[in-house]
Amino acid sequence: MSRAALLVLADGRFPAGGHAHSGGAEPAVRAGRIRDAEDLTEFCRGRLHTTGLTAAALAAAAAHGHDPLALDEAADARTPSPALRAVARRLGRQLMRAARATWPSPELAALAGARPRGAHQPVVLGLTARSAGLGPEDAAHCAAYETVGVPATAVVRLLSLDPFEATAVLARLAPELDRIAATAAAAAHGTIDALPAASAPLLDITAEAHAAWPVRLFAS
Repeated sequence: MSRAALLVLADGRFPAGGHAHSGGAEPAVRAGRIRDAEDLTEFCRGRLHTTGLTAAALAAAAAHGHDPLALDEAADARTPSPALRAVARRLGRQLMRAARATWPSPELAALAGARPRGAHQPVVLGLTARSAGLGPEDAAHCAAYETVGVPATAVVRLLSLDPFEATAVLARLAPELDRIAATAAAAAHGTIDALPAASAPLLDITAEAHAAWPVRLFAS
């Protein structure tokens, strides 16, 4: 198991397309729900314990060796917003390109062939971790960190928030992130149907509204 591979996969410079997305932060900023670092902390905590847990479990399950096509169907069922399903597949397609260039494997090639328009990003992330020699908890950590890292980075741009404050938010959430990753990795040893299905209805609602904005800074 390569810790260096984990660093590469979790690095914000890995060309997986996440920089173009806000994780729901842009509509939250416009609505006044995120105004400062304290609000950002609560927003990220909410994402982490809902959609973050779900994504982390899907990623861990893929890294564990569950059928990625069945996991992709499970991800669809756990993503009620059509806008977010489309985003997840676009991000999955972008990640797949980067993953196959970095850690090519027959499993990645098979999933790319079966889902040419993109599989759900957490599933691709987990399979990428597996191809890089990483385990389920590593994949879960990557997915959970992305859940909070994407909106934190976006809010720096949206509010001109001090980057030091945004980084402090992520650091304060680290113990919770570890617990979410451990829970997700443990769930990956069970059946696909038993994987967490936590949801955040407000994120689904605002994602649909955001997708219809004529002018926006982020794709989602």
